[in-house]
Amino acid sequence: MPFTLQTFAIFSALILLGGQKALYSILVYIFLGAIGLPVFSGFKNGAGVLLGTTGGYIIGFIPMALIYLFFEKHFQQKPLNIFIALIIGLIVCYTFGTMWFIFVYAKKVGSIALSTVIMWCVVPFILPDIIKMFLAYFIVAKRVKPMLKK
Repeated sequence: MPFTLQTFAIFSALILLGGQKALYSILVYIFLGAIGLPVFSGFKNGAGVLLGTTGGYIIGFIPMALIYLFFEKHFQQKPLNIFIALIIGLIVCYTFGTMWFIFVYAKKVGSIALSTVIMWCVVPFILPDIIKMFLAYFIVAKRVKPMLKK
């Protein structure tokens, strides 16, 4: 699993654009990668990336945006609510991606234990993703958004 700034970009888009516009930008990102633009990690592209073992984590960005949109519509945009929405979205992304990984891996290689996939695909990314979440919030919400309002 490569280390990327994809989740930082997703967190930043959600905070800056809001749930609905971020959802559209995520869909465009996935579409561009699917049709051949090298936007995925390592400048990879194509539907094969999305259908591969790690494609579920990319597709998992969609429910992240939907969860953020739900929180945006039903709760005040206070920092705590923003972080709760981002954390729940990240957990859903991890869950979707992990289940996808198990399914694709089992088809290609053979069965694999859930605990193994979690150790490969989730545990190494939890702390970096939490750091990216906080960085996105403090850069976008505290620096970029106020500059855009001027």
